[in-house]
Amino acid sequence: MSYKYANNAIKTSKYNLLTFLPLNLFEQFQRLANAYFLCLLILQPLSSFLLKKISSLAWFTTVVPLLLVLSMTAAKDASDDINRHRSDRQVNNRKVEVLLNGELKSEKWMNVQVGDIIKLESNQFVTADLLLLSSSEPLNLVYIETAELDGETNLKVKQALTVTGDMGDSIEQLSAFDGEVRCEPPNNRLDKFTGNLTFQSHTYALDNEKILLRGCTLRNTEWCFGLVIFGGQDTKLMQNCGKTMFKRTSIDHLMNVLVLCIFGFLVFMCTVLAIGKGIWEYQDGSVFTVFLPRQNGANAAFSAFLTFWSYVIILNTVVPISLYVSVEIIRLGNSYYIDWDRKMYHTNSDTPAQARTTTLNEELGQIKYIFSDKTGTLTQNIMTFNKCSINGRSYGDVLDFTGQRMEITEKTEHVDFSWNRLADPKFRFHDLSLLEAVKQGSAEVQAFFRLLALCHTVMPEEKKEGELVYQAQSPDEGALVTAARNFGFVFKARTPESIEVIEMGTSITYELLAVLDFNNVRKRMSVIVRSPEGKLTLYCKGADTIIYERLHPSCSKLMEVTTEHLNEYAGDGLRTLVLAYKDLDEEYFEEWRLRHHAASTSLEDREEKLDAIYEEIEKELQLLGASAVEDKLQDGVPQTIEQLAKADIKIWVLTGDKQETAENIGYSCNMLREEMKEVFTVAANTAEEVKEELLNARRKMCPGSSDDPPFLKSGILAKKSLVVEDEKVDGEYGLVINGHSLAFALQEDLRLELLRTACMCQAVICCRVTPLQKAQVVELVKQHKKAVTLAIGDGANDVSMIKVAHIGVGISGQEGMQAVLSSDYSFAQFRYLQRLLLVHGRWSYLRMCKFLCYFFYKNFTFTFVHFWYGFFCGFSAQTVYDEWFITLYNLVYTALPVLGLSLFDQDVNDRWSFQYPQLYGPGQLNMYFSARAFVGCLMHSCYSSLVLFFIPYAAIHDTVRDDGKDIADYQSFALLAQTCLLVAVNMQLGLDTFYWTAVNQFFLWGSMSVYFAVSFTMYSNGMYLIFPSSFPFIGVARNSLNQPNVWLTVFLTSILCVLPVLAYRFLRLQLKPNINDKVQTHTHTHTHCNKNCSRFITKQETGTRRSGYAFSHARGYGDLVTSGGFLRRPIKTRPALFMRSSAAGSPVAESSPQMYRTIPENQQL
Repeated sequence: MSYKYANNAIKTSKYNLLTFLPLNLFEQFQRLANAYFLCLLILQPLSSFLLKKISSLAWFTTVVPLLLVLSMTAAKDASDDINRHRSDRQVNNRKVEVLLNGELKSEKWMNVQVGDIIKLESNQFVTADLLLLSSSEPLNLVYIETAELDGETNLKVKQALTVTGDMGDSIEQLSAFDGEVRCEPPNNRLDKFTGNLTFQSHTYALDNEKILLRGCTLRNTEWCFGLVIFGGQDTKLMQNCGKTMFKRTSIDHLMNVLVLCIFGFLVFMCTVLAIGKGIWEYQDGSVFTVFLPRQNGANAAFSAFLTFWSYVIILNTVVPISLYVSVEIIRLGNSYYIDWDRKMYHTNSDTPAQARTTTLNEELGQIKYIFSDKTGTLTQNIMTFNKCSINGRSYGDVLDFTGQRMEITEKTEHVDFSWNRLADPKFRFHDLSLLEAVKQGSAEVQAFFRLLALCHTVMPEEKKEGELVYQAQSPDEGALVTAARNFGFVFKARTPESIEVIEMGTSITYELLAVLDFNNVRKRMSVIVRSPEGKLTLYCKGADTIIYERLHPSCSKLMEVTTEHLNEYAGDGLRTLVLAYKDLDEEYFEEWRLRHHAASTSLEDREEKLDAIYEEIEKELQLLGASAVEDKLQDGVPQTIEQLAKADIKIWVLTGDKQETAENIGYSCNMLREEMKEVFTVAANTAEEVKEELLNARRKMCPGSSDDPPFLKSGILAKKSLVVEDEKVDGEYGLVINGHSLAFALQEDLRLELLRTACMCQAVICCRVTPLQKAQVVELVKQHKKAVTLAIGDGANDVSMIKVAHIGVGISGQEGMQAVLSSDYSFAQFRYLQRLLLVHGRWSYLRMCKFLCYFFYKNFTFTFVHFWYGFFCGFSAQTVYDEWFITLYNLVYTALPVLGLSLFDQDVNDRWSFQYPQLYGPGQLNMYFSARAFVGCLMHSCYSSLVLFFIPYAAIHDTVRDDGKDIADYQSFALLAQTCLLVAVNMQLGLDTFYWTAVNQFFLWGSMSVYFAVSFTMYSNGMYLIFPSSFPFIGVARNSLNQPNVWLTVFLTSILCVLPVLAYRFLRLQLKPNINDKVQTHTHTHTHCNKNCSRFITKQETGTRRSGYAFSHARGYGDLVTSGGFLRRPIKTRPALFMRSSAAGSPVAESSPQMYRTIPENQQL
């Protein structure tokens, strides 16, 4: 064999019993903090010699925290891998019938090999990548569901070659099958397969339509036989299970930098103390040699060297080993909040919101740019045939007796299709003239609907007599075929060689000669059919720009009229397609058919050769007209976009629709607004013209901007980075750019110009873009802007940008689940995005920042006390605290209170978060945790540690008990210092907590109670008698904590620690309050008023009436016309942060948050 074939067993697990421990430990010690603590273990008492020379701490002070962190992480990894092992075993042990030695035998999936012939039955999963040989269905068709591959639940059709299909289920013929398959090597292209089958001295082309991929499910097919081509890891399913791009938040990156800085700071402190030790040994060390004799060879320099490593061990708490574990717990908890949020649950589709990753929650509170698909994301992706243009006449409008267009509502009379027994009863159309044209035998109108009935890839299924169900790969195709069905051209059945259509009650079978399929490059689809009279016709439908290039010159006048109609449809927000046909010469077609067969059987550049063949025949077409289908906006989209815009989030829509349609959607959903100073349109045909239009737009928005991009300078040497600074613009602007211009703008020499111009605008719409261009636009902003990006979409064409963006959100909609499967977060409706960002994202960011600031504060404060104590203990590396307190400080005494803060805290509730979306701004600027905030924590800790050391030191110095006994000993001082520390950090936690719950109270007071309970227990006589070396602090707690002066010292120390914080916050609130301070003051001031006035608030009416015209949701102009103000258009501005109601004296109007009306899930508009 020239190729070593993989077996059919799969393995997604990472470890086994032998490799788990070494591999998992290797992965964990790649984390800087874990590696650091491992080094401490090497330095700590591994031998009695090192114990005496270096470590003054017991081994458990480092081992216990490290083991706990490693064990928790290992347990999580082991649990995940056990689940993967179970999944692998479940899949590998599935049974399938395999043809072996002339009979069918049941075998496990893992034992199936390449070259085996297997039998599948209905509702079974496909075992491996198979070449379909035969099936139970007529013409060797099979129906499959590809939900596990791309998430789409609509059925797809595959068909076997006729030469293999003739074998049927004959075991003798199948056993004698000796065909040879030559094909492409294993790859991850789900939509492409290239190969040839050589059988009985003939060569047959193999493409994706003849391949069943592993992971598919056989549906509506009794049985089928297939030849295994790829197995196990070589299958396309497993080839697509590669490593997903690992996304990390900006806080993660900052934390890594800060940990390195902490290491450097630790080395600095140890160096200072080591130098102090050397000086002390040189000046005063000889005095102590009487009772502490030096060992041979020891001197001041050697003592300083040992002291350096001793303090590396003593001060190890400055590097927070438990930080990473705590962060993961917080992220997991905040992810559950998203999963459990009933306000993001969609009742109609039974779809809850889902956090598919737990590592990006706080980044949801820092989004600056949103990149959104349009169809299915902003719109419903439920298509209805709305209008059409046929031979220069537009159909679909309802006119009154004066010839004026009427608004279509639910009460508007619709066309009666009762004469057609095969009509879809759900279909609605209101223009009677179109049906009259069909019945009167208009050749152009009938050709129009004949094209719609023939040119598609829809599969029909007749469940009952006369009850047709269409399986369409896209909602557009389903809507068009359904329209043709209702107007008398019923697509009834299809085979690989024919299409049956019932035309006005007469059944006609067309011979299907070729299908020139649609793709993102061609943007059109064609079929070639032969009528029963022998007439050859090519029918084509596609994007207007593509079809117009291929029309016969005689269609120029009709094209002008049709273009006017297309612009009108696009203005109504409709999706359009242009339809054309061409009569073919028999002799030319036969010659073309041979070249088409040669191209389709080519193993090299098959797609390029087929495109060239298709291009050749799709020329000089005759224009028939255009179709227009409606895709309405989802509920709540305009309000959501308005809220996000108020939060200073810029929204870019990347769509494949034409410019007019996308622009109209932009106005409908409040992206583009009349009060914008200007909306720029870039629609040029050359790179020079694109550059000129972008430059003109930029100079108009910012006349003083330089020609060179303003790169952000970073680092100590102020070197230029790749980040382009934001440029200030006076007013709001919009930008619309089409795909042709975007292709030029994304070239290397114009990318930064596009970025600068687009980022000056509040809203950007890119039309006619490909999936690759979507990813390129996102990557451009991500690479050159210091901002967090979010991409949201619902289809397979959005996967690329979802993966590129910092955060990807999938909408579970009509285009399948592939976007959801590639996303970080998912939900059912676009309107839930504002709750995800303005509530969950902002809270997650706020909680994480509070956690990090407090965590570093308590650890630095704890460690700095050691540092100051070193100057009073002869730099002997003696610990200021009890060893057990050092061990339990982070793990027990302060762990739960800070987790309570990080999981439950909120500055304002969700209601006020919607009322004041400006609260989102600090997250975009990273105000709450940055390098500056970290330095502030460091300075605060330094001050607190000075208070926590020197006040207890001075208070206990030369102090006696009430009975005259001395308590000025080391152990009493240690107990006092650690008690002051714990009380002070808990008071700081209380000041940082905005939202108190019973859980917070329990964690805080419970931790303090545990501290005193443990202290009295460990410092008791019993523990000393059992373990005298481990518990030397005998009786210290009961002797010290019963003294009033000790508690006075604790109280005084704690007050002095929090006093500067209180003073700073008071002055900031009075002199320079931030947005959070303003909103919190406002909400607290009016809380009482809200409660008293709530009974006066009347419930708003929830019903509404929506126009039949697409996207006509804005308020009418009646008031404007009657007021006479239509002659002058005032400039509208956004409301100020705190607006006073015009209804004077109404506390309700002043204090109640005005949210947009919530649309009940059970009410469809």
